[in-house]
Amino acid sequence: MKAMILAAGFGERLRPLTNDTPKPLLKIGTKPLIQYHVERLASAGVRELVINTSWLGDQIESFLGDGSRFGVSISWSRETEPLDTGGGIRRALPLLGSDPFLVINGDIWTNYPLASLVEREWSEEIDAHLVLVPNPEHNLKGDFTLDLQRRVRYPLESDESVTFSGISVMRPDLFALFLSASEKFPIRDVLAGSIKGGYVTGEVFRDTWWDIGTVERLQALNALVSEDVFSENRVSGKEVSPVKKVDS
Repeated sequence: MKAMILAAGFGERLRPLTNDTPKPLLKIGTKPLIQYHVERLASAGVRELVINTSWLGDQIESFLGDGSRFGVSISWSRETEPLDTGGGIRRALPLLGSDPFLVINGDIWTNYPLASLVEREWSEEIDAHLVLVPNPEHNLKGDFTLDLQRRVRYPLESDESVTFSGISVMRPDLFALFLSASEKFPIRDVLAGSIKGGYVTGEVFRDTWWDIGTVERLQALNALVSEDVFSENRVSGKEVSPVKKVDS
């Protein structure tokens, strides 16, 4: 299985840190954030990566190179302007091939077992599979819910919702069904039809997961890493991450 790391955003909420440094190169402990993803994908058996870049993308390419020092091969999908999550993936489809591929947002930090996705057999009836997490404080309304068959649905007011983690497996055919006049669009727009049709499955992950979307969250995580609450080499699952637990 190939994997794509989404790394093209401006990181506007992380300014001024991202004025001169792209978000994926901000450090957690002693390593740039994107290095964790590359290393964990390699450990999960993924050898071919696609990474999209835009804002200060030359710095990311300079740091990772062709990926050989991490045991992977990296192809680069370059965007003049960030195309959002959906547009970025669609631009990179020629590099991703015809089989299901793993996607991970470049601005999360987690110990989710990526090998469980890489080693799984994927039904041709499923367009996508989403890893979900209990709602964090910054997204208490959540994004989705799961029905009894583990199909992803849009929550009703009475449902217990969960949040999309930024980790998923997708089929390239998913994008053939999505028509957009613009090159720039979010992945939620691409998923909408398949979710309504019942072709998207999901699971809830209840261990360590952080969305490094703001300076405050970046600083909070680094404080825990510096105190060795989380090991930067083996992200632990202690109950101190800003994830609110819910039943599913």
